[in-house]
Amino acid sequence: MRKKYIIGIDSGTTSGRALVFDKDLNIAGVGQEEITQIYPKPGWVEHDANEIWKVVKNSIMEALVKARCTALDIEAIGITNQRETAVVWDLTTGQPVYNAIVWQDRRGADFCEDIKESEWGEIYRQKTGLNVDSYFSATKVKWIMENVPGVAEKAAKGEIAFGNVDTWLIYKLTGGKVFATDYSNAARSMLFNINELVWDKDIMEHLGISDVKMAEVRPSSGSFGETCSSLLGISIPICGNAGDQQAGLFGQACFKEGMSKMTYGTAGVFTLCTGKKSVPLEGLTASCFVGLNNEVLYEIEGVQFIVGAAVQWLRDGLKIIKKASDTEAMAGSVDSTGGVYFVPALSGLCAPYWDPYARGTIIGITGGTNENHMARATLESMAYQTRDVFDRYVQESGNPISCLRVDGGAVQNKWLMQFVADIVGVPVLVPAVSEATALGAAWLAGLYTGFWSSLEELSELWKPAAEYQPKMSREEANRFYDEWLRAVERSRSWVARGTEA
Repeated sequence: MRKKYIIGIDSGTTSGRALVFDKDLNIAGVGQEEITQIYPKPGWVEHDANEIWKVVKNSIMEALVKARCTALDIEAIGITNQRETAVVWDLTTGQPVYNAIVWQDRRGADFCEDIKESEWGEIYRQKTGLNVDSYFSATKVKWIMENVPGVAEKAAKGEIAFGNVDTWLIYKLTGGKVFATDYSNAARSMLFNINELVWDKDIMEHLGISDVKMAEVRPSSGSFGETCSSLLGISIPICGNAGDQQAGLFGQACFKEGMSKMTYGTAGVFTLCTGKKSVPLEGLTASCFVGLNNEVLYEIEGVQFIVGAAVQWLRDGLKIIKKASDTEAMAGSVDSTGGVYFVPALSGLCAPYWDPYARGTIIGITGGTNENHMARATLESMAYQTRDVFDRYVQESGNPISCLRVDGGAVQNKWLMQFVADIVGVPVLVPAVSEATALGAAWLAGLYTGFWSSLEELSELWKPAAEYQPKMSREEANRFYDEWLRAVERSRSWVARGTEA
């Protein structure tokens, strides 16, 4: 009998990837290709949706070659993706009407402030679980409808479709036969009622986008059609789909209420499973976690826009490092930051502050400040931002968190992981399988096909590779964190409303 595998597709912000997993979570092959970042104006961020598709297609082919297997060896495909990024396309041609507007894009910030200042602000939050923000998909779709010639007219004829990146990829993988998403992605659009589990007609009418075709919402572990035979020679079932952060929470085996993880990628994202109920908390967002076994699980989430991206800025903007890994030795080479705090609000502040007009702030600089202090301050900012959302959850819910599972590229930085444990004050666990996001997508697909039998089996497969215990006294950690909060206040409301920078 041929050995079988599951492919986990991870279509991210900076690259598209495909990973071939076996039943024991070994990675047989990986394919990866970068995605071009498009910046038409200050605060605007776009991707070419056709390039996103091409990159995923190429990554699948590369992964199969490296795994030394063929499509015949693949039991199913699971998809995970950058969320909130909006793709709008013409159903008559199958082509995008405009570039994909990326989650980082801020062009809708002023309109979102108008909503928040009206009675609609609380209506949106109650229905969607989200703070009104241009981070989410809704105002991106509205902008395309109002600013791309001919789109509104085509929408009135039923010819315009909206989807997040998952929906676009499923549409392309199936040759246009399946137009679907899952609960986790739908819940991040700011158009989906997470209480009734339907697209919200009132919100869509309020935004003037009710003519846009919306995808069928399906369970995260279930059928999303199958690939065109022309793509890989045979048709392969697509049986898993979840947004990247929910897939990461799933891949970290956080299946029980109260289990949490923090992802350190381009952005930083804290997610915590709240079980079968939505739990809205001030400063955080409530979303659908996954649709599984005929029920929907929910999560609480806190997103920070600039985490790993701050290290990229040290490399590409300030040019004080050659590669991200340089920061570990640099941070360890000095006893402290020398009083320097870096608030990386390069695109405003997200959870728990929700201030689109904040801007990046470096404070406490003296004549003795050098590149090592800056590297350390940048890494420390990741830990402080983790505590921002960690503490907000504990304060608002009244529930303690006993440990924090972590993933993303930055978990390879041992200095950072120890500092996170020190500042947050709980053990930090790094998984043996670092590719938690792609693994979560693969697990969702494999559960549906029977490749893996149950959540219990998956929980047993999850193992920690490293554990970091807090070593710093709470008094010292609190002193550092209090100074961080002072720095955050200095960064807030820095630019005027309507500023495109």
